[in-house]
Amino acid sequence: MERRESGWTLGELAELFQGQVDGDPNARVFRPSPAGDPDETGLTFAESEKYRERADSVPVGGIIVGSGIARGTASVIQVASPRRAFAQFLGMCARPLPIAHGIHATAVVSDDAWIDPSAQIGAYAVVEAGVRIGANTRIYPHAFVGEDCLIGESVAVYPGAVLYRDVTVGDRSIIHANAVVGADGFGFVWDGKRQQKVPQAGRVEIGSDVEIGAISAVDRATAGATRVGNDVKIDNLCQVAHNVSIGDHTVLAAFVGLAGSSTVGKNVTLAGQTALADHVHVGDGITLGGRTGVTGDLTTPGAYLGYPALPYREAARVLVATNRLPEILRRMRDLEKRLAAYEASATESKETE
Repeated sequence: MERRESGWTLGELAELFQGQVDGDPNARVFRPSPAGDPDETGLTFAESEKYRERADSVPVGGIIVGSGIARGTASVIQVASPRRAFAQFLGMCARPLPIAHGIHATAVVSDDAWIDPSAQIGAYAVVEAGVRIGANTRIYPHAFVGEDCLIGESVAVYPGAVLYRDVTVGDRSIIHANAVVGADGFGFVWDGKRQQKVPQAGRVEIGSDVEIGAISAVDRATAGATRVGNDVKIDNLCQVAHNVSIGDHTVLAAFVGLAGSSTVGKNVTLAGQTALADHVHVGDGITLGGRTGVTGDLTTPGAYLGYPALPYREAARVLVATNRLPEILRRMRDLEKRLAAYEASATESKETE
């Protein structure tokens, strides 16, 4: 089902989500709604009884709940995974940016570019020589696709995004507004008088089902390729430096910075403001907490935190100890004063003997 103005009945949604309705299957909902916000024609979700009660505390059109959660006031759709069903509903209600079919009259497209007839090129977009753009791909207004970029099928390159040159983008990937892929890596050499720029002659390879957030940057390699694996999700305002390699299914939250030639494995989670030093390796199945700084290789799966990165439990103990430092310092000063007084008293006793 696609987004529609007439909304959906709970019965229709239950069939789509492979669930069942407890309540009125003819109740109609039109939009997603946050739990606890009053919306008599909105649909929300709850993964526990606690959140079902919160959602039920105000008028709401319906609630998606887990199979074992009973109905309260509002009608519910019982499903195996409420979060997944609600995500599906969000997709049904999403409003894609409009873009005209075909190539807009104001777009600048090289005669040496190949564009699938089903692709869409928006107003004032630029497509340079040697570019190949696959079926059902959308290049939105004011985007720039540089020489020899290869873009797969059903890709979205949003307004203002820039692909410098020699960038490969896999099927179904998304490049959000003002992201920059393929800019120069940060390479300079001091010659005794000034910083000499090191030419960046490499490329960028973006896998399939990748999402790169707004105003994020993925630099091209000095030589070879900067690689982003399949199903990688990069939040807004992230920096991926030259010759970095990111494994499949890895997630980067906002403000993550990966220095040159660092490597990140598969199924890794990098929380906000995490930073990797150059040439370090983070192995498969690792989670790095917010503001973690990685200065050496991490290979054992698990959670890490702090600067430098430590296993989560050890880092938590360090944090607790750090927070107690003012108290510990006060006690040390008190002990020093008491020790000094004791030594003075002992010296005075010896002198009077």
